[in-house]
Amino acid sequence: MMGVVAEEILDVAEGFETFYRRKWQMVFRATAVTVGHVDLAREATDEAMTRAYERWGSIQAMENPAGWVYRVAVNWARSRQRRQRLALSKSAEGSAISYDRFPDPDLFDAIQRLPVLQKEIVVARYLLDMSEEATAAAFGVPKGTVKSRLSRALEALREEML
Repeated sequence: MMGVVAEEILDVAEGFETFYRRKWQMVFRATAVTVGHVDLAREATDEAMTRAYERWGSIQAMENPAGWVYRVAVNWARSRQRRQRLALSKSAEGSAISYDRFPDPDLFDAIQRLPVLQKEIVVARYLLDMSEEATAAAFGVPKGTVKSRLSRALEALREEML
């Protein structure tokens, strides 16, 4: 018979496996839009999912585990960029997000031109469908900060898209 500890490990693994299958693609896409580099986003998402698995007992209890994974992925990608001083070339084959992966190339370009903090909030709210509360918690900022950054970002996007 399987021991209690083995059963608990199996339950945790099954719960994470379901989360992984349902959320990996969404987190990857959001990370790719935020960092603007597909290969780096793929690595970052995998790293963040690994960290989530290691801490799944506490991560699964969060209001938005996918938001936590997204934030870890973005932070990991930025750290890697700083450490290795990656030269991200939008023209490098397989490196930049191609427009066929994003529904509106003009909107994608406009999002890329947003300041980093505004871009992160837009991605969290609209690509990850996180609530204002969950976004605030994921970024460690007050809800009002999320609202003001989102407002400024949306105004900038409106102006640019007209």
